[in-house]
This record gives sequence, structure tokens and C-alpha cells, in this order.
Amino acid sequence: MRRLLMAALAALPLAVMAAPTKTVTLDVRNMTCELCPITVKRSLEKLSGVSAVRVDFAKKTASVTYDPDQTRPTALTQATTNAGYPSSVRK
Repeated sequence: MRRLLMAALAALPLAVMAAPTKTVTLDVRNMTCELCPITVKRSLEKLSGVSAVRVDFAKKTASVTYDPDQTRPTALTQATTNAGYPSSVRK
């Protein structure tokens, strides 16, 4: 129990210093079948700093939660584009 407490206390400064995550919605083109969202999701999950991806086939969007210290929206759109699904940040 004591080790667990010590480990938690040692990690606390890192958690406090970490930037809060951000979430962005991407408008994704070229998703034409039910399998396309899987490819889009996998392309985004490969990026360092991405913690969650939810792709909505009906709306042609991807919601991405990421650490802004590790990746940027331009990297997210580039990842989907490289997978064959050009995207842009929804404004």
C-alpha cells in the first residue's frame, strides 16, 4: 500500500504539468461504405498524443481527443488524407 501511495505522489507533478487535452471535430470526405470509418479511426489512433477517436459515418465526421503538446490538428487532417480520406477541421 505504501509503494502505491509513493508512486501516486511521484506521478502527481507530471499530471499537474501535463496540458489539458483538446477535442476537435473533422469533416471527413470519401467515406462511402461502412468499413471506411475503421480506416479513418486507425489512421488517427496511430498518432502520438491521440487518446480517443469517434467516427460518425452518417455525419461524415471524426471527433478526436488529443494532447496539444504531442500533435496538432494539421497532423490529424494529414493522417486521414494519407489514408485516402481528406479532412478539414470543422469550424
